[in-house]
Amino acid sequence: MNGTAATIGRDLGRMLEALAGLMLVSVAVPLAWGEYYAIPALVASAAVPLAVGRALATRFRDADAPGKLHGMMVAASGWLFVAVFGSLPFLLVAWTAAVDPSGLGAPDLTGRAASTLAAFQNPVNALFESMSGFTGTGLTMTDDESSLPHTLQWWRTFIEWVGGVGVIVLTTAILARPGSGSLTLYESEARSEKIHPSIVSTVRTIWWIFILFTFIATFLLWLAGMPLWGAINHAMTGLATGGFSITDNSIATYDSALIDVTLIPIMTLGSIAFPVHYLMLRGDLSNLYRDLQTRWLLGLFAAGSVLLTVLVHSSGTYDSWATAARYGVFQFVSAMSCTGFQTAVDSTNVALGKWSAQAQLTVASGMIVGGAAGSTVGGIKLIRLATLVKGVQHRISDVFYPNSAVRRLEINGRRLDDEETSREFEEAAIIAFLWFVFLVLGVFVLLAVLPDGQYTLENVIFEVASAQGNVGLSAGITGPSSLPTAGKVMFLFNMWIGRLEIIPVLVLLRAAFKRGGLYR
Repeated sequence: MNGTAATIGRDLGRMLEALAGLMLVSVAVPLAWGEYYAIPALVASAAVPLAVGRALATRFRDADAPGKLHGMMVAASGWLFVAVFGSLPFLLVAWTAAVDPSGLGAPDLTGRAASTLAAFQNPVNALFESMSGFTGTGLTMTDDESSLPHTLQWWRTFIEWVGGVGVIVLTTAILARPGSGSLTLYESEARSEKIHPSIVSTVRTIWWIFILFTFIATFLLWLAGMPLWGAINHAMTGLATGGFSITDNSIATYDSALIDVTLIPIMTLGSIAFPVHYLMLRGDLSNLYRDLQTRWLLGLFAAGSVLLTVLVHSSGTYDSWATAARYGVFQFVSAMSCTGFQTAVDSTNVALGKWSAQAQLTVASGMIVGGAAGSTVGGIKLIRLATLVKGVQHRISDVFYPNSAVRRLEINGRRLDDEETSREFEEAAIIAFLWFVFLVLGVFVLLAVLPDGQYTLENVIFEVASAQGNVGLSAGITGPSSLPTAGKVMFLFNMWIGRLEIIPVLVLLRAAFKRGGLYR
């Protein structure tokens, strides 16, 4: 094996080594909570990717640095295999709790707690949870998150936190050597702007910013009245815009307007590009309005929140404007930031799946757009929306200028000539087109496998947009028993392509199915 396959093998090996390290670090959680039966499961889970990763990294240590094509295939294959191996803790802890051959005191679970953990004995459910976590989606195969062992509550949170910044970014920060190969891998995760000239310095700065914000978010949630374990987990998944919760009804469990208000700026922080955070931390606060993506993000948060508040009030979902604003603002920010925390989940505050069609589609539109490129969010990204809007305006206005006029399109402080404008507009249009193609495909598959009449079309569009946008809000379709296996497989694909912005996955699939493609 040589060429492309060797390069992919080496870098995939490094990613698996990093994953094994995450599992070994997580052994501290069952030690702290006395869940000793989970320790062998975590160690065994770590041993597999460590052995495979070490073998690959050693065997192909002298492989060429990745080019653009290699980088895309490394990103696509890496995220897939990290999700596959990342499912092992779910599988092995569930099996250990069921059998407990070591006699280490696995809990004797009954009722809903037993069915919640038993769901992960199904490899498809375990893989779904892992993919949902690493991609920052937050859709779940659990019936009752609060009944999960602390070990699995932590693992769900931890993989979302890592996945929010990026598995490749983590690997680059820990294992990669400086050089052009690191830059190629960094850009393969849909990132382009660097904080420092050195890519390794850039990713380490990103992690320091992320860790700082995580501690601040944890402290603020604790002050708002959330128990410390909940504050730690929700700060991590909120900032990573992932949305996994350790409670049965997400944030609605706390029924606290103060906690809701505290989470909104946390989700917003996760939606802003890291280079902007870096500049603001250095005192340049003007980027709040100077940076195009940040400006559009705050503007769309405001406009969408107002629209959703009006819709849920006018439809009679909530009688008072104050209640409508509380749920409308939170759910729109949660949707467009691709976080997926829910406050509207039961009969008391009306589940999202029971909102009006207009309200559900408004939330879905936020999930499709997403936040800033270079942040932790999914969706099409604001920079592409801005490019499409400004590009269309530019083309239309061309009619009113003479042919001899020299015009440039300005996007986020860059002045683009005709060739650059065409290239960027084409890229944005292709990604947006493919995004909607796979959204429609997912809707067709879900409509085909779900029982007739059980869910509305807006429910289905909402759920697929949530999966592909890496959001995690649910209209009630996703679950270990409510979602057929074919729907779970479709959502696995939706989450995978949504996190990597489609093109890298298509490149990998083309190479895999084209005879000899990986060996060129």
